[in-house]
Amino acid sequence: MDVAIVKYNAGNIRSVINGLKRLGINPILTDDPETIIKSERVLFPGQGEARTAMEYLREHKLDKVIKDLKQPVLGICIGQQLLCKHSEEGDTECLGVFDAEVKRFCPTRHEDKVPAMGWNEITNLKSKLYIGVDENKFVYFVHSYYVPVCEFTIATANYIQSYSASLHKDNFYACQFHPEKSGDVGEKILKNFMDIKL
Repeated sequence: MDVAIVKYNAGNIRSVINGLKRLGINPILTDDPETIIKSERVLFPGQGEARTAMEYLREHKLDKVIKDLKQPVLGICIGQQLLCKHSEEGDTECLGVFDAEVKRFCPTRHEDKVPAMGWNEITNLKSKLYIGVDENKFVYFVHSYYVPVCEFTIATANYIQSYSASLHKDNFYACQFHPEKSGDVGEKILKNFMDIKL
């Protein structure tokens, strides 16, 4: 299977490559629009800052490429946030695949730390992405911003408040957490994504 990982100025791509290799997949890391369009699966991962990430995507014409993709696409971490309409981080207009706003966590107690970092449960699991994944499994998060629960939510998590751990619309799927760092559960989610038939 031809799998492309979108290359842009967002760090921590190596762990995604390694996660796919554990599934027997050798992905291509690329910012070439034609390669991305022709791939059977596209992953849009990363950690970084929304405004500079969107500037890079626009400069390289990848914003339109990503929005127009017809094959299964999986956004991870900031990839989920950039697939939304707008982010409070840098007051950034994003790709708009999901009609949702990205908000910054507002701590309400002394023990509420931002970024939210570490293992957390996911619940209310829906869609083909979570076939064979039990409720209340733990996955790994690192983020200061979140997507509120909305019509596209297919998994929720709770930190300070309930929020979207995962989204789905048409051929676009997304996880706020890092499946590639989430052990057997994350590996199952990645495998489910590879098995999705549209």
